[in-house]
Amino acid sequence: MSTATPEKKYYLLASASLIALLLLCISWEWFLAPLRPGGSWMILKALPLLIPLRGVLKRDNYTMQWSSMLIWLYFTEGIVRAYSDRFPLSMALACGEVALSMLFFIAIILYLRPLKKAAKALMKAKAAKTASE
Repeated sequence: MSTATPEKKYYLLASASLIALLLLCISWEWFLAPLRPGGSWMILKALPLLIPLRGVLKRDNYTMQWSSMLIWLYFTEGIVRAYSDRFPLSMALACGEVALSMLFFIAIILYLRPLKKAAKALMKAKAAKTASE
C-alpha cells in the first residue's frame, strides 16, 4: 500500500513523463524513425527539454509553471507529425509525443493546483488584514 500524497504522485508522473519525452525525442530522431537515414539534426529538438529537467526534478514551482507552457511546442509538433508523416512508425511516435506532452501538462497542473489555491488564500488574508487596518 502506497502512502504517497497526491502531490507526490503528480510530481513523479510529471518527472517520468518529461524524462520519457526526452528519451522519445532522442531515440526517434537518432535511430527509430529519423528524417534522414543514420539520424538527423532534428535530434536537437530534445535540448529544450533539458532546460527545465533539473528544476522539475527539484520541484521548483517556477520551473514547473513555465515548463507547462514549453511542453505545448512538443504537443504541437506531435500533432503536426502525426497527421503529416507518411511512415506508420513515425506517426506512432508522434502520437506518443502528444500523449507524453499531455501527461506532463496535466500532472504539472494537478501538482501546482493546491499551491495556487494556498497562495490565493494567503493573498486574500493579507488583503483582508490590510483592509481592516
